[in-house]
Amino acid sequence: DSFFYSLVYDPSVKTLLADKGEIRVGPRYQADIPEMLLEGESDEREQSKLEVKVWDPNSPLTDRQIDQFLVVARAVGTFARALDCSSSVRQPSLHMSAAAASRDITLFHAMDTLYRHSYDLSSAISVLVPLGGPVLCRDEMEEWSASEASLFEEALEKYGKDFNDIRQDFLPWKSLTSIIEYYYMWKTTDRYVQQKRLKAAEAESKLKQVSKPNPNQISTSNGKPGAVNGAVGTTFQPQNPLLGRACESCYATQSHQWYSWGPPNMQCRLCATCWLYWKKYGGLKMPTQSEEEKLSPSPTTEDSRVRSHMSRQAMQGMPVRNTGSPKSAVKTRQAFFLHTTYFTKFARQVCKNTLRLRQAARRPFVPINYAAIRAEYADRHAELSGSPLKSKSTRKPLACIIGYLEIHPSKKPNIIRSAPSLQTPTTKRMLTTPNHTSLSILGKRNYSHHNGLD
Repeated sequence: DSFFYSLVYDPSVKTLLADKGEIRVGPRYQADIPEMLLEGESDEREQSKLEVKVWDPNSPLTDRQIDQFLVVARAVGTFARALDCSSSVRQPSLHMSAAAASRDITLFHAMDTLYRHSYDLSSAISVLVPLGGPVLCRDEMEEWSASEASLFEEALEKYGKDFNDIRQDFLPWKSLTSIIEYYYMWKTTDRYVQQKRLKAAEAESKLKQVSKPNPNQISTSNGKPGAVNGAVGTTFQPQNPLLGRACESCYATQSHQWYSWGPPNMQCRLCATCWLYWKKYGGLKMPTQSEEEKLSPSPTTEDSRVRSHMSRQAMQGMPVRNTGSPKSAVKTRQAFFLHTTYFTKFARQVCKNTLRLRQAARRPFVPINYAAIRAEYADRHAELSGSPLKSKSTRKPLACIIGYLEIHPSKKPNIIRSAPSLQTPTTKRMLTTPNHTSLSILGKRNYSHHNGLD
């Protein structure tokens, strides 16, 4: 019986958007900060329940000894990648293997090993190289394949940092923790820096021209020359009214910002409003002729012949009828349900002479005079308002019919059959087949048929 919204409809942009997040306040979402301890006052809380110690800065080892142990851990990681077949395929060179072995996960494992063995170098080194072989530590950047990385970049371009949708639609076999960890590692790569530079260059190269109308000339939208995008103060006088449309969607001639759209050779532009509409819905408010040709299938020879015939009928004032071909039938874009009211059904019975449903059904393109029907219905409604509608006769069930026939059996007529005699002339059989047609060869023919006699 409870529900919540995951998306909120924004009427200004006519789309569903994620609700704006807010910082949640309270002990359920935020930690309770205790009062500041005075000098000499001890903390009564149990520290083991609040935090986990992973490193001791007051260790007996010096910084130089710790650095030497980290170098040994990197060397062990490089050797482990040389022995691993999958790593040798992903990192064919020694430099790539050494770079992968120098990542943070190798250093974290080495420092954790030192802490767990009480900073004893000999025992920690023996743990790095157990009996089964050297320890291989990998992070998400190394675990992911090239195809998975491409899927992640495509999903990030489509959904942004919505990791739940990325995992649901693109990477369902990855955990949410793995995707988030890979995202922050991916931001440190050269590929991310390169994409960021390309986006910045693309944003700078966008067409940003502000049209400044001529004060001596008023811009209108009725086909007269007006100020369009281009140089400041310049006007555009089209020879053709179709060439005077600056925006390919709404045909506006003025906008505070213009965007290039379509192939470069066509030099098409969109205003700021239509550009936002294009980015959200992937289409124009008024489709261009090229888009209509793409959406509509190419007509066949039969379709063009049918359309020309229908256009000739329309020019001559004849009602256009459907040819019966499924290609020429017009499909409705949206299904609908027609539910007739009580008064409509009543008007069909009251105004039968004026309505003439059978004749109207034979001529579907001839309009019906609703004014005359409404006037007749208004005159006769007061007279026949008390009479109920004629309901359709319901068919009785088969059991009732059988029971009635058993009680009231019908009498069989006596058929008098007389034997044929020689005195009675035989009845002539009238053949309805014309002279130029032959008799059926499936039936038997007697002597008279062969000789052309009756």
